[in-house]
This record gives sequence, structure tokens and C-alpha cells, in this order.
Amino acid sequence: MIIKLILYSTSHCHLCEQAEALLLEVALEQELHWESIEITDHAILYELYEIKIPVLKRLDTDIEICWPFNEDDIKLLLRDTEIKF
Repeated sequence: MIIKLILYSTSHCHLCEQAEALLLEVALEQELHWESIEITDHAILYELYEIKIPVLKRLDTDIEICWPFNEDDIKLLLRDTEIKF
């Protein structure tokens, strides 16, 4: 089963680039797909995530993790549908 994620980010954000690099590493081991969404294009998303980005959201559970996170945090998000961050 491919797990679908959203990465909320902004352009020219070095932390967002680091988050994307972590996703690429995890994707070598697990089936996942993510879409990056530019929060500055959406007023509501910008208001919600402005100081939290990058934010990774699992679509089937709506669970989100905010920066800082690492590979282990992403794997936990992918593995467990009952986790609480």
C-alpha cells in the first residue's frame, strides 16, 4: 500500500529542503508518495503553518508532524495510524 503525504512548505526554505531530502531517503525503503504544497499560495494554509513549516501530513489519518523531524519520525508516521505527536 502506498502511503500518501503532503509536505507543506515554502520556496527557498532550507528546512523544507532538508525535509524533502529525508522523504527521499525514506522512500528508498518504503512505498510513499508526497505532494509539496506551497503555503504562500493559500491564505488559510499560510496562517496555519507559517511558523511550523515544514509540516508533513499523512492523508489517510490526517496526522501531522512539524519540524523538527527526522527519518525515524517519518517512519513512525508511516507505520502507526494511532500515534500522537
